[in-house]
Amino acid sequence: MSKPYENLVILDLTHVLAGPFASTMMSDLGATIIKVERPGIGDDTRAFPPFVEGQSAYFAGLNHGKQSIALDLKSPSDREVFERLLQQADVLLENFRPGVMEKLGYGWDSLHEKHPRLIYGAVSGFGHTGPDSQKPAYDMVVQGRGGVMSITGEKDREPVRVGASIGDIVAGLYLAQGVSAALYQREQTGQGQKIDVAMLDCQLAILEHAVAITGATGTPPGRTGARHPTITPFETFHASDGLFVIAAGNDALFQRLCDALELPDLPADPQFATNAARCDNARLLKRLIEAVTLSQTKAHWIEVLTKAGVPTGPIQNVAEALEDPQLLARNMVATVQAGTDRPSFLAAGNPIKMTSVPDTTSRDAAPLLDGDREAILQWLASKESTGS
Repeated sequence: MSKPYENLVILDLTHVLAGPFASTMMSDLGATIIKVERPGIGDDTRAFPPFVEGQSAYFAGLNHGKQSIALDLKSPSDREVFERLLQQADVLLENFRPGVMEKLGYGWDSLHEKHPRLIYGAVSGFGHTGPDSQKPAYDMVVQGRGGVMSITGEKDREPVRVGASIGDIVAGLYLAQGVSAALYQREQTGQGQKIDVAMLDCQLAILEHAVAITGATGTPPGRTGARHPTITPFETFHASDGLFVIAAGNDALFQRLCDALELPDLPADPQFATNAARCDNARLLKRLIEAVTLSQTKAHWIEVLTKAGVPTGPIQNVAEALEDPQLLARNMVATVQAGTDRPSFLAAGNPIKMTSVPDTTSRDAAPLLDGDREAILQWLASKESTGS
């Protein structure tokens, strides 16, 4: 079977993270990604450490399997190549500040008139509408403004940024989802459309409990550290050798937890009989649980609770996660192949498991800047000669 995006051609003008993350997802599902980069500079992440033999591991992890061509969209000769590429493309992705593509003559309105089937995906800090659409943004800006940082960190301490760049990554996920929806609709209408994704919008969209709490009570939630604000017990607990996770998300799981910890009286105690009561008395419950868990190691309690059917697990660093047998069994650690005289790198595998997509642990090399120019021009000439 063919991959779902096989024969799909995406012109990817994006750089850094949100856009490249989206196009990498689509590349893993079979799309041909032609990465259009700035001559002599390329994607900013080519200069991001760490480096192996002069090549950025960050860039390789986000751009493996793509092709690169360097084009100056203010140069007449390069514009001619770009317009030939537009004739063959299904999707264009860009993450410039709103208005930049219009100044270049490649805004949505003009492109849609010339290429009615083209899908135009734009991702930016604040979107293409609204009073702040022209403001610059990075991941931390939208994590802060969108509410995420206000609920991240320990109570009574300063807010912190989420360790992963979720401002960019979530926007990339929504961009890929929007492209998928537009492709589906194009099959019915024959028409492309514009997708406008704002990083700030996406931060609000993922605040599932925080929006519900604020809307219902009028009071925004604060920082609760590792503890879930509306489910208890659902946080980290101390064992004799450090912290581990217990997530007892309903009354039945709480009963199993108490049985495993030999705390038989807790489920009937009015302070803990319901989830709402447990949330009101979360600190007391944590002390009672830790009075037991501090007696043994993390490994001991993870084994005991797992046998009891209680969701639990360790807190692993990234090196430990990369060696996790479950993640390895799911092919979630991939090797980006070495190019000619270039090193190989590690990257995350494809979490979307589909019967038509070979689930391998190898990815094609990330492209050198402008390294695929000749191959792309030959492909264009071939398509033009056959009229396809």
